[in-house]
Amino acid sequence: MRTASTTSTTPTASAARRYQTPPGARDTLGTGQVTSAGSFSAPQNAFVGLTNLGATCYVNTFLQMWFLNLELRQALYLCPSACGDGVPKDTDYEPQTICEHLQYLFALLQNSKRRYIDPSAFVKALGLDTGQQQDAQEFSKLFMSLLEDTLSKQKNPDVRNIVQKQFCGEYAYVTVCNQCGRESKLVSKFYELELNIQGHKQLTDCITEFLKEEKLEGDNRYFCETCQSKQNATRKIRLLSLPCTLNLQLMRFVFDRQTGHKKKLNTYIGFSELLDMEPFMEQKNGVYVYELSAVLIHRGVSAYSGHYIAHVKDPQTGEWYKFNDEDIEKMEGKKLQLGIEEDLAEPSKSQTRKPKCGKGTHCSRNAYMLVYRLQAREKSLTVQVPAFLQELVERDNCKFEEWCNEMAEMRKQSVARGKIKHEEVKELYQRLPAEAGSPYDFISLEWLQKWLDESTPPKPIDNTACLCSHGKLHPDKISLMKRISEYVADFFYRRYGGGPRLNVKALCKDCVVERCRILRLKNQLNEDYKTVTNLLKMTVKGTDGFWVGKASLRSWRQLALEQLNEQDEDAEHSNGKMNGNAQNKDESNEEKREEEEELNFNEDIVCPHGDLCISENERRVVSKEAWEKLKQYFPKAPEFPNNKECCSQCKILEREGEENEALHKMMASEQKTSLQNLFHDKCRPCLGSWPQETDELYIVSQFFVEEWRKFVRRPTRCSPVSSIANSVLLCPHGGLMFTFASMTKEDSKHIALIWPSEWERIQKLFVVDHVIKITRSQTAEGARYASEPQLCPECREGLLCQQQRDLREYTQATIYIHKVVDNKKVMKDAAPELNVSSSEAEEEREENKPEGEQDPDFNQANGGTKRQKLSHQSYITYQKQGIRRSTRHRKVRGEKALLVSASQTLKELKIQIMHAFSVAPFDQNLSLDGKMLSDDTATLGSLGVIPESVILLKVPQGCANGDRGASSLEEEQNP
Repeated sequence: MRTASTTSTTPTASAARRYQTPPGARDTLGTGQVTSAGSFSAPQNAFVGLTNLGATCYVNTFLQMWFLNLELRQALYLCPSACGDGVPKDTDYEPQTICEHLQYLFALLQNSKRRYIDPSAFVKALGLDTGQQQDAQEFSKLFMSLLEDTLSKQKNPDVRNIVQKQFCGEYAYVTVCNQCGRESKLVSKFYELELNIQGHKQLTDCITEFLKEEKLEGDNRYFCETCQSKQNATRKIRLLSLPCTLNLQLMRFVFDRQTGHKKKLNTYIGFSELLDMEPFMEQKNGVYVYELSAVLIHRGVSAYSGHYIAHVKDPQTGEWYKFNDEDIEKMEGKKLQLGIEEDLAEPSKSQTRKPKCGKGTHCSRNAYMLVYRLQAREKSLTVQVPAFLQELVERDNCKFEEWCNEMAEMRKQSVARGKIKHEEVKELYQRLPAEAGSPYDFISLEWLQKWLDESTPPKPIDNTACLCSHGKLHPDKISLMKRISEYVADFFYRRYGGGPRLNVKALCKDCVVERCRILRLKNQLNEDYKTVTNLLKMTVKGTDGFWVGKASLRSWRQLALEQLNEQDEDAEHSNGKMNGNAQNKDESNEEKREEEEELNFNEDIVCPHGDLCISENERRVVSKEAWEKLKQYFPKAPEFPNNKECCSQCKILEREGEENEALHKMMASEQKTSLQNLFHDKCRPCLGSWPQETDELYIVSQFFVEEWRKFVRRPTRCSPVSSIANSVLLCPHGGLMFTFASMTKEDSKHIALIWPSEWERIQKLFVVDHVIKITRSQTAEGARYASEPQLCPECREGLLCQQQRDLREYTQATIYIHKVVDNKKVMKDAAPELNVSSSEAEEEREENKPEGEQDPDFNQANGGTKRQKLSHQSYITYQKQGIRRSTRHRKVRGEKALLVSASQTLKELKIQIMHAFSVAPFDQNLSLDGKMLSDDTATLGSLGVIPESVILLKVPQGCANGDRGASSLEEEQNP
């Protein structure tokens, strides 16, 4: 939808002000160049436009069309208003009903002096969204129904029946039994005829198809009351009566089954200016010749965007006008011209050529509604605005004229100021350049440009942005200044003020000297780089050399250049006035501190204790001559002679690290030997088949087992595990979070079972915060199982609820679609699910985490045994982060994985399935666990679709590849 002009009316609190506020005032104040008020005034005897409020052009087209229906306008003026006695002058008019809104809007369209008015009060009364385009044809139907219902309460019959007289006709659905010839007739009213245009080139062909005979056969047979059985029959529509205004809706916007959205048909349709409806009528003895009175156009190729305009004939003069929101254009020679509107359609390779149109006929690929009026023999109506409405319009016109006068006065003042400024510029411009040998001043070039711009009055001169830290003109800011004569400078400072003045002595000598020094150093750097490179190739003999970091040597030239640039920038920005306020100063100091934290030259070989690092791979020896060259650029760099010893503390730490690695290896070897059953899954007991040799088993978290296995496999890269934190398996009250049944099934992946003999060794090796035991006892009913501590039912229920809630509130998850044809799955059996432990590659990836990222519930070698407080949420977090699942859904042939969210609707899922399987949404029969999914508006979460769900897609025979014929597609698009 095209956005409205920026000079739309400013809305206020009252509805009347929305119609009345002079437009454009805010665009003309204070600019020095006031737009002529005439651009907002309508020419004499011209039509008034309507503001587009963002996406309301479809409303504007219908309003202009209804306004030019004189009978409808006259009837609306006859409606009594709540303020029939007039509105007090100090009170704003507030329309209360749709009729009153239309009355006032039509009165403004008829007698306003504006070029366009704002219909926002009317649009707001209808509850329309100004930012969203609605279906124009649907809007027309709903509004006519609303207007008819509102007017039906009026006492005056000319008002009460105006909608029926102007727009309402009758047709009958006639069904004839082929067996007995019995005719059944159902009479219905219509306000527009909806004509299918697909496959047609002429309007009359569309009407003929609308009235064509339809055969009722087979499953669609008709139940005949006379025959008392289903019989073959024929059905057709017969036109009984036609209204004065015949609205013909061309069904350009149709439903596309493949995408599930509407699309626009851009085919050409021919129509004539005179339409004889007699051949289509049941009774042939009436007057049925109609003349074209309006053509509503939709620009654009999409059904969901574009722009609406209206071509409407003036009933009083017979002239055609194009109504395009605020702009109204009269067509030449009283003839309808559609050519330019057709050229605006988006071109395509398959675009059909426009057919030739004879005299009195037209062709359009964008017309979506044709309006025909019964050919009138009587003289056209003259509609007068009621007195109370005319008074309101005159008030608005007075306000508008006042605003126009204000704009004219502002323009006059602006012109006067402009003349004074022009004379000033004309006088000084010739004397602006400073002559050779004459005194001169530097002045801000930006300020001078603003002074030359006559539209804005200049502010006081401000030269502070070009000052250095010494309060003089910075040499790098010369390009921002303009040298002018002292005579003009005296005039400027006397007239506009400001400063400081910068004359011939203003250039800072110190800054110039510093700038030259830095430039010389930058030039010298290139020579020194070649010298140092050659010196580094020489072999250093004896102890005359110095240690330098290899990384520093690789980047020393860049570091030196950056250092010189920083000195240059510091000199440039050292003035507090240039840098701005104190806050900006603090920010720059903070950035400088952050930069200083980075390693400087030769700091890459400094150990944490400030001495020479012990790694010789990171450093090399350079000659004394090379070091002296480098020290010229980095005088504060740390210096380490060739005979300098490495850091003694780092050597001690290195030895301790080697000892710790050896200790860890020995510890891992002993623990693996002692806990062979814990290391191998195949040696673990199973609750599903309780071992006969024992009546008690112990439980630890599976996360502890995995962390311990990591240490045993990689003792030099992982910290040893010193404690078992079983608190993660317990609730805050100390109760167990799992039932015996759940531990044999879905919760088996969270726990590890321990043999009693093994548990004795574990207690000696690790600190255990809570002992969890499962015991079996034999009773008359069979084996009974009990846990210590016992199950906490409340926390267990809360955990299950939270898990179910998480499953239905996911933002991204994978589901699987199985395609089924004739109840047979199109797939092969998948490989059986394997309950395997994590691979070493996975563990290796996890082991690479930085230190400090280990699970806080497990106390490492240097930690205590403090128990952590846990809630349901912390346990769930532990589930998600601490435990890896060993089983996952394995995709098989004939199914596809889709990424979805719980808030996604079933219709959106069907669109995804359509792109994945080439099956139209209406051919998709989806089921989940035997339950059909049919509500397209329901979310996946509400339908029970959880992560890893498998949905069956059943496709009717003949639609398996999405290859249904075009004819069936058309039938479902137009059911």
